Amino acid sequence: MNKALETLKERGFFQQCTDIDGLSRLMDEGPVTFYVGCDPTGPSLHIGHMVPFFALRHLRSAGHRGIALVGGGTARIGDPSGKTEMRKVSSYEQIDRNTEAILAQLNRFIGFDGKTALSENNKNWLADLNYIDFLRDIGSHFSVNRMLTFEAYKKRLETGLTFIEFNYQLLQSYDYLKLNEWHGAALQIGGDDQWGNIVAGIELIRRINGNQVFGLTFPLVTTSDGKKMGKTEKGALFLDPDITTPYDFFQYWRNVTDADTRKFLLLFTFLPVSEIDTIMAGNINEAKERLAYEVTGEIHGKEEADKALAGARAAFSGGGDKNAMPTVQVEKKRFTEGIGVIDLFAEAKLGGSKSDIRRLVEQGGIYVADRNITDVKAVIGQDVLDPDGEVILRAGKKKFVRITTG
Repeated sequence: MNKALETLKERGFFQQCTDIDGLSRLMDEGPVTFYVGCDPTGPSLHIGHMVPFFALRHLRSAGHRGIALVGGGTARIGDPSGKTEMRKVSSYEQIDRNTEAILAQLNRFIGFDGKTALSENNKNWLADLNYIDFLRDIGSHFSVNRMLTFEAYKKRLETGLTFIEFNYQLLQSYDYLKLNEWHGAALQIGGDDQWGNIVAGIELIRRINGNQVFGLTFPLVTTSDGKKMGKTEKGALFLDPDITTPYDFFQYWRNVTDADTRKFLLLFTFLPVSEIDTIMAGNINEAKERLAYEVTGEIHGKEEADKALAGARAAFSGGGDKNAMPTVQVEKKRFTEGIGVIDLFAEAKLGGSKSDIRRLVEQGGIYVADRNITDVKAVIGQDVLDPDGEVILRAGKKKFVRITTG
């Protein structure tokens, strides 16, 4: 097997390939142009979107040429794959804004140089399509009976599949055709929920111009308990720091289960496998901290990773830099007058809703300056403040906020 493909397989980026031997031979012959797509259905990517883009960087490092395709055109319809109901359709203006934001995120992560890595927007060839011509030239190559055998459509038929969504596979296949014609793309990579769309694109290219192209999919990443990876109590783990702060992003990785640590080091870092094995042979908490630091650095940059690490160490081990912790300012007179513990944690946005905070207090999960507060009517006074007029709040074992009064 081609060395680049061996790397992907060793690190967990391998579920299905349309012709592994043929693709391996092609990649041995020289650089292969490949692509991965995502639709700008929101203003930010989340970590679940990023698995194929980590693979893109591995393939680029091996000498191949990657295209990141943002679906400014297909987002106008919405991909039914993996969905139980039709996705809410955004306005064209919102989709364009989302596209711009996502391209900026991908550029920071990938670094588009126009040679080894470049970006495209399928709006450029989909937005002005003539519907009659498209049906005649492209739609005539698709069998409805075969389309209905693909998992994405079979699942949606149980809850209701709209005609507009039924067209999605045609459009994604057309994307592959255009990228094959414009850039020589010979490989599409993506999550395994895209298998049907990828296979359809390969067949369309064969029928239209006779070119042989390939598809490779990756497992949909789940945690060891079978849950969707990247889900937090606040929702998805977004790349936008205004939605998921770098500190919260860091903490997600720091708190993964022992069983998931090696898998995530392989998928979401670029550390050599031998180094990962050495890390895993040591202290598991140090391994998780390294995972959190590496992934945060890749997504948010070294400076933010350093700050998140320092803040976490200040919160959990008494070292680090407390200035790097999540911080909320509360007027000092609130402590002078006395503030209810539930109100204090609510203002700090720590512990969820007031009902959640109340339950945490009753369960013994609330701490103010290392004091365990178990009375829901407790009033917190200025005696909890340190000489700098600050206090650390903790909800449960893993969530901290630094309160300042200056």
